[in-house]
Amino acid sequence: MTTETPTAVAVVGAGTMGHGLALQFARHGAGVTLVDHRESNLADARAGVDDALDFLDANGWLDTDPDAIRARIDDTLDTAAAVAGAEFVVESVSESLDVKADVFQTLVDAAPENAVLASNTSGIPITDIAATVPDAADRVIGCHWWNPPYLMPTVEVVRGAETSDETVARTAAFVEAVDRDPIRVERDVPGFVWNRIQFAVLRECTHLVQEGVASLEDVERAVRDGYALRTAAIGPFETADLAGLDLFETIAADLYPHLSDADAPGSLFADRLDAGRGGVADGAGFHEYDVAPEDVIRTRNERVAAVRRALED
Repeated sequence: MTTETPTAVAVVGAGTMGHGLALQFARHGAGVTLVDHRESNLADARAGVDDALDFLDANGWLDTDPDAIRARIDDTLDTAAAVAGAEFVVESVSESLDVKADVFQTLVDAAPENAVLASNTSGIPITDIAATVPDAADRVIGCHWWNPPYLMPTVEVVRGAETSDETVARTAAFVEAVDRDPIRVERDVPGFVWNRIQFAVLRECTHLVQEGVASLEDVERAVRDGYALRTAAIGPFETADLAGLDLFETIAADLYPHLSDADAPGSLFADRLDAGRGGVADGAGFHEYDVAPEDVIRTRNERVAAVRRALED
């Protein structure tokens, strides 16, 4: 299996992830058609592509003229027309199985019979999505990118129950061709790999705050400035190897019974949501924000970029 960039890609859904996906494929030579059901969303996506290109250019991560990349991205309101000649289609619409089912039916009806039909869902089982288009279930696969797609280097390639080996191989090859590292998820479990780890950490963090073990701010710092700083350079199994498996086995046996096993998010979320503190867009969530959401995103991206540069040096 080669790792040639697909010549024609369609991205269905022009939100934050959609325009980032389109940009990453276009950076590596693919012709991309970005689809949405609202013209205003497409206009926002064009602005998002411009902002991301400016960011990448300022950080020295573009080896192609930004205008040439822009020229490879088209957009439309017509899903069927967008996917008619696509080799690879990735859906990035809202996290609703019903909505995705409608999209995938259109993809099956309009895309070439050999096109890979991928979903960027972060948690809906791929097997459930594929079940809505049983005649094409072998071509349905998860292709879960992490935000922002033009910075984060890994992509989950998720096999559904009916996904063919060829579809897995082609998707992994496409991911590698656009300078991303495929993580193969061989069992279609809820949340795949990334979100299971992310929410396991978040559950324990909320538990520590709710139980009064430490303040929200101190838990935040413990993860961001401690645990995450080290895990940017070395993974959890490597950490255990360095410390010794016997030590980690002993600590795990003692600690696991005390970790949170909550099956609901709890009051730390509910109280803030009831107060209208839904996050950056509201100006407050777990923290207060006195700048525009795009400024918060840019700061996040600059920090991620700095970590990547440090690790690549």
